Amino acid sequence: MRARHHTTAGTSTGTATTGTATTGTGTATGTSPLTATRTRSLATRRTTAVTAALVLAFVAGPLTAPAFASPASNPTAPAVPATPAAPAADAPGARGLDTKALSAALDGLPDQDATAALVRVGGTAGSWHGSAGVHDLASGRPADPDARFRAGSVTKVVTAAAVLKLAARGEIDLNRPVQRYLPGLLGRDFRPITVRQLLNHTSGLPAGDSLGTTFEELYEHRYETLTPQEVVASAAAKGPEFRPGCKQQYLNINYTVLGLLIEKVTGLSYAEAAAELVLAPAGMRDTYFPGTDPRIRGPHNHGYQKVEKADGTTELVDVTEWNQADRFAAGDMISTTADLERLLTSLFRGRIVPQPQLREMFTVPAHIEGATYSAGLQRFEHAGKVYWLKTGGRYGYNAVIAGTRNLSRTLVHSVNSTDAKAEGMNPVAQRIAMAALK
Repeated sequence: MRARHHTTAGTSTGTATTGTATTGTGTATGTSPLTATRTRSLATRRTTAVTAALVLAFVAGPLTAPAFASPASNPTAPAVPATPAAPAADAPGARGLDTKALSAALDGLPDQDATAALVRVGGTAGSWHGSAGVHDLASGRPADPDARFRAGSVTKVVTAAAVLKLAARGEIDLNRPVQRYLPGLLGRDFRPITVRQLLNHTSGLPAGDSLGTTFEELYEHRYETLTPQEVVASAAAKGPEFRPGCKQQYLNINYTVLGLLIEKVTGLSYAEAAAELVLAPAGMRDTYFPGTDPRIRGPHNHGYQKVEKADGTTELVDVTEWNQADRFAAGDMISTTADLERLLTSLFRGRIVPQPQLREMFTVPAHIEGATYSAGLQRFEHAGKVYWLKTGGRYGYNAVIAGTRNLSRTLVHSVNSTDAKAEGMNPVAQRIAMAALK
């Protein structure tokens, strides 16, 4: 089975050439068996190392199990054939992309790990777009390549950009304690927490409550509303976890508080402010924040969660509809791969946040050993290149945006994972990342 895809020479707005770009890879004539064996062994070791690095970066910071950095000394469905691709064609502008590996990464969907996947790879070497899988298991229709999906914690990129844009306008001081902007939000047990410390997850705030701790509990309450104010109040009641600025701990609560800060400063709802400050300048016309609406408006592929039944068998439960209001500025966004690519490129080029403030998104706390999070993004180094990325995961949906600082390579994908909250990296997402970030 082959996935739908197309390769474009140049940027994603160029003229598409449908098909797989031909590359000149292969084994040279006359290579000895011993040399070939050594080569395969080296390739295996490299692949293992890359896989481990990708897993650490792409699954760090799950919504329910925060990533943590120590302080420094100084403070199953049957497969449905995808629509066959057009015959292979040369695409000179895509020679830097392993389009065969990208296409192969999507083959065989739906499978036990994912029901659909949408991918966009871009950069100076050209671009490649692919989709595979099904719109829903009942109909078996091909996945919509332009579908909207839950972007999860990729929302934090928008929130960080909005805060930094307000800082550029002089409406927010990154060094000012958030308690000055939102008096009474946190108790007296909390030391002053700066806006910057919220942005880079060094605030010391504990996690807020949710509507359950297991999938079964959360699913039962999926149509109920837990407000951001209730989430923050539950976190504040627990007291601080550590002194602000001495550790880095990835938690949604930091961005929930930032969402309330945005509302206080602008006088708008978070959704209105984010649309005005970030979505509109980036041209993200298919992105929105559903709030208490459990539906995904517009074209979308269904999301499923694998659940074990009492008899030991598993079933896929449709989790497409879900009230995500408690995720708010930390994970409520619905978007498309095209819109997230627009966000990535516009942001990195300084079209949304001015350069002085934009540096915050590419700066990790230097005094904290093991810190990888900046304002809204995460630093990941691979094969001599530094990528800045953000992952997102809601039941039924995994999303990633990643790119080098100069946009020589970008990756955006949505994978309809059947276990989106698992600790390990989804195998389909892993294959995509391995192919895209070569």
